[in-house]
Amino acid sequence: MALKEKAKIMTAEKMARTLRRIAHEIVEKNSDIENLVLVGIRRRGVPLAERLAEHIRLIEGVQIPLGMLDITMYRDDLETKSCNPEINKSEINFSIEGKRVVLVDDVLYTGRTVRAALDALIDFGRPSAVQLAVLIDRGHREIPIRADYVGKNVPTSRNEVISVKVKEIDGVDEVIIKEKIPD
Repeated sequence: MALKEKAKIMTAEKMARTLRRIAHEIVEKNSDIENLVLVGIRRRGVPLAERLAEHIRLIEGVQIPLGMLDITMYRDDLETKSCNPEINKSEINFSIEGKRVVLVDDVLYTGRTVRAALDALIDFGRPSAVQLAVLIDRGHREIPIRADYVGKNVPTSRNEVISVKVKEIDGVDEVIIKEKIPD
């Protein structure tokens, strides 16, 4: 099935402004900033988490510990994916025991990625709380998961795809809605 670009819903400037706002919301909700850590879900959640950590550093003058979480082996659809899934390393080089963890991802859709991330995260310890920050919430939940911090709510149909691009991976910052076109 082919994809056709339908609309650009976020430019690089809008993405930067949105991440700044989310960083302020995280600081406001978490007064004990020394007890806060950020964990980006691989792939595009990682650069978003890095940017949030930098914004928080500029706001509070504190460097927040930053980790990367690979959820490949925790997915409930692993057997329907490629025979050779790409497995990356999780890198959480600090204790999350008793910490407030903010999981960061690009798009919240069915909730299954976040469910897998929660399972993976618990292998690293028992945080006091887990919060979720996403750039885009597109709806269509299959699991009762809700983001604490949302950049933009984008109601979509199941025939649409949200494509988040970040310059660290894709060479450009933008968010596009694409529509599935039958072949």
